[in-house]
Amino acid sequence: MNPLPIDPALPAVREALLRGAAVLLAPPGSGKTTRVPLALLDEPWLRGGRIVMLEPRRLAARAAAGWMARLLGEAVGGTVGYRIRRDTRVGPATRIEVVTEGVLARLLSADPGLEGVGLVIFDEFHERSLHGDLGLALTLHSRALLRPDLRILVMSATLDGAPVARLLGGAPVIAAEGRAFPVETRYAPPRRDARIDAAAAGAVRDALAQETGDILVFLPGATEIRRTAERLEEPPLGPAARVRPLYGDLAPEAQEAAIAPSAPGERKVVLATSIAETSLTIEDVRVVIDAGYARVPRFSPRTGMTRLETVRVSRASADQRRGRAGRTGPGVCLRLWPEAAAAELRPFETPEILEADLAPLALELADAGVSDPGELAWLDPPPAAALAQARELLGELGALDAAARITPHGRAMAKLALHPRLAHMLLRARALGLGGLGCELAALLGERDVFRGANERADITLRLEALRRGDARASPGALRRARAEAGILRRRLGVRTEPEEPGAAGLLLALAYPDRVGQRRPGAPGRFLLRNGLGAYVAPDDPLGQEEFVAAAELDGRPRESRIFLAAPVARADLERELGAQIILEEIVAWDEAADGVVARRRERLGAIVLADAPLRDPDPAAVSAAVLDRLMHDGAGALPWTDAALGLRSRLRFLHRRDPRWPDVSDAALTASLGEWLGPALAGIRRRADLARVDLAGLLLARLAREQRGALEKLAPTHVTVPSESRIPIDYGDPEAPVLAVRLQEVFGLAETPRVNGVPVTLHLLSPAHRPVQVTRDLANFWRTTYFDVRKDLKGRYPKHYWPDDPLEAEPTRRIRPRPGGGGRA
Repeated sequence: MNPLPIDPALPAVREALLRGAAVLLAPPGSGKTTRVPLALLDEPWLRGGRIVMLEPRRLAARAAAGWMARLLGEAVGGTVGYRIRRDTRVGPATRIEVVTEGVLARLLSADPGLEGVGLVIFDEFHERSLHGDLGLALTLHSRALLRPDLRILVMSATLDGAPVARLLGGAPVIAAEGRAFPVETRYAPPRRDARIDAAAAGAVRDALAQETGDILVFLPGATEIRRTAERLEEPPLGPAARVRPLYGDLAPEAQEAAIAPSAPGERKVVLATSIAETSLTIEDVRVVIDAGYARVPRFSPRTGMTRLETVRVSRASADQRRGRAGRTGPGVCLRLWPEAAAAELRPFETPEILEADLAPLALELADAGVSDPGELAWLDPPPAAALAQARELLGELGALDAAARITPHGRAMAKLALHPRLAHMLLRARALGLGGLGCELAALLGERDVFRGANERADITLRLEALRRGDARASPGALRRARAEAGILRRRLGVRTEPEEPGAAGLLLALAYPDRVGQRRPGAPGRFLLRNGLGAYVAPDDPLGQEEFVAAAELDGRPRESRIFLAAPVARADLERELGAQIILEEIVAWDEAADGVVARRRERLGAIVLADAPLRDPDPAAVSAAVLDRLMHDGAGALPWTDAALGLRSRLRFLHRRDPRWPDVSDAALTASLGEWLGPALAGIRRRADLARVDLAGLLLARLAREQRGALEKLAPTHVTVPSESRIPIDYGDPEAPVLAVRLQEVFGLAETPRVNGVPVTLHLLSPAHRPVQVTRDLANFWRTTYFDVRKDLKGRYPKHYWPDDPLEAEPTRRIRPRPGGGGRA
C-alpha cells in the first residue's frame, strides 16, 4: 500500500465505495474531514441520497459542518448541516449531516433501514468511543439485513486499519499523505514534587517568551485547566496574550472562542483536554505543551460505579497532540515528561467499550431489537460481566423484562437520549407529579458539581437551592448551564415550570440509583451500607450522616468504602412504595455460631439492606434439617459426637473396607460427602449441636450394611477375642492394617499361635501385671521360643509373687497372681 496525497487518494476511495466500504488513513491536517464528503456528493451511486458523517464530539461536529459550509459559500443548514444533542441545524436541501455518534443509534432506532442515506462516514474512529463502536456494529447489522447498497467509510489518522478492514468484509485500506509541517519535539520533565498546573503554567510563560504563534496546552481535565489559568493570571501574561479554556462542558460560545483565530497582534493560549486532539483545527498554533495525561472513565462491574482516573496517554494520542503544532506551519511540541518514558507508552487507547458503563449500550441494543450482542459484528465485543450488570440495572429500572426484551417504559427511556438512570427518573418524576424537580435534578447530575468542591456537605438539596436562588459558592457558568438544561427537559417532558419542593429529591435519586440506596450502619453515624453490599460514608460533620436512609448519586467508587459526594435523604415509606416490587421477603433458617444451633428469622430485604428482621416461629422442619446438615458438612463428619461404641464400629468397618471395597467407606471424607444420605433422615427435630447426642450414629452406620454384611460383621471383624484365661479381650482396630490385642502375658500361657482376624494376625501387646507393655509381637510362637525367657527373668524380679512358668506353652493361663490349684485359669 503506497501512501498517496489526499486528492489522488479520492479515486481509490470512490472505487472502494463502489464495492461497499473503505478505510481511509490520513494524517492530521490533510483536510480529509472537509474534502472527502464534499468530493463524494456527486457520485452516481449516492443517487441524491444523504451522507451521514459521525464525529466523536459535539464541538467537532459543529466545527466540521461549519467549515464545509464555508467551503461551499453557504450557511450551516444548507447543503451541510449537523445534528447534536439539544441542537439541530439541517434543512430540506441538506445532503451532508454531521452528527455525534450517539445520534446515529437514535437514527437507526427510528429508521433501521436509514432510508435516504447512501453513505455513513465514521470519522476519527481511532478514538474507539462506545457510541462509535456501537454505531458501526448497528450500521453493519442494518446493511446485512436491510440495506446491502449502504456504503461505509471509516476515516482516521492513527488507527490500525487492518482489523477494521476485516470487520468490513475485507475493505481496502487507503493511506493518504496530507500536508504536514515539521514539528520539533522537546522533553522537559518537571520536578517530581511539581503539580501539573505549575509545570504547565511555567512552560507557557517560557514558550510565550521564546516561541511565536499560539499555544495549545493539553491537560487531564477541567480542574487542571482552571488551576493553570489561575496561575497564568498572577502575574498577568500581558495584554497581548489571551487564555482560552477548552473542554466538553464549556458553553458553545466559549468553545468557539477557543478555536477561533486570534485577533491581530494577539496570541492565544488554549488550555484543553483531549477534546482538542482530533477533529479540530485551532488556527495559528505553533507550540503544543503536552502534560501527557488524560482523564478517562473507568467502570467497575463489581461496584456498579464509574470513577474518573487520570492515566498516561497512549503513543498514538501523544502523536496526535504533537501533530497539532504542525497543521499550519512548522512548530514545537514540548512534552512534560522524560524522553525515556515515551517508549513505555501503550500503542493505542483502550477502547471505551471495554471499560465503560454499558447501561446506555444495553438499552440501545434492546431498543434496536438486538437481544444477543453476538448477532452483531464488533471490533471488541462488550464484556459479558459489565453487560450482565447493565441489563440487571435496566431490569431494576423497568426498561427490560425478564427475557431482557425492551418494555414500553424502556422505549420511552430510549427516546429521551439520556443515561437510562436519568431517563427513568424523569419519567417516574412526571408520573408522580414531580416533573419540575426531576428536570432540575437531571440537569444537576448531568453537570459537574456546581459547588466544585467548595462545600463538603453532600446533600444535593443544597445544589437545588443554589440552582433556584443562586449561591456565592457555586460556579455561575455551571448554574447557567444547569438552568438551561432543566428548561429544555421541562419542555421535552411537557411538565410545568414551577419546581416542586426539594424534599422529594431523595425519592427521585432512589429511582435513578436504586442500587445506591444506603442504610445507616447501627452505631456508626455517617457510614452506610449500600443496597449493592458496599460501604459508603459522608464527611464526619455532614448532617446526612444522621439520616436512616440516603440515596447516593455520586461516589468515588473505591472498592471497600466509597465517599459520597452527592446524595439526599429518603424516607423509608417512599422506598417501600416505589421500590416495593424489588423488596424481597425471605425466611432465613441458618446455623448461628453464637447459639451453636439453628436460628430462624423472617426478613424484608432490599438487596443487602435489611428493612425488617424478626424471629420466625414454626420454621419449615425441612429447612431446619437442611441448615443443620449444611453446618455438619462444613464441620465434617469427624466433629460429630461419636460414642466409643460408634468409633469402635467405624474402626472395624475401616478394617474390612481396606480388604474388601464392597464394605462401606467410613472415613471422615467419605462420611462427610454422604452426610445427607446416611445422616439426613435422622436429623428431624435436631436444632442444636447438643441435640445430636440423641442420634444413634452406630445404628446409622449399621443400617448402611447389606443384610449379608451385617451377618458376617462379627465373624470377620469381632469386637473381642477369648484368650486361654477365658477373658474376652477387646480388639483395637485403630490401625486397619494391624489390629491390636492388648492382653496380660499370664492370660495367654498355653496359646501357641498368634490369633487372627479375617486372616490377619493381630499385633499382640503383651502386658505386665501392671498392664504395662513388655513385648509387642505378631509372632507369638517365636516369642515363646526366644524372647520369653529374658522377659520372664525381668518380670520374675519385679513381680516375684506372680506365676512365671519355665514352659509357657504347658502352663496354666491365669487372671490371678497364680493359677488356682487344680482350677486352670478361671480364678
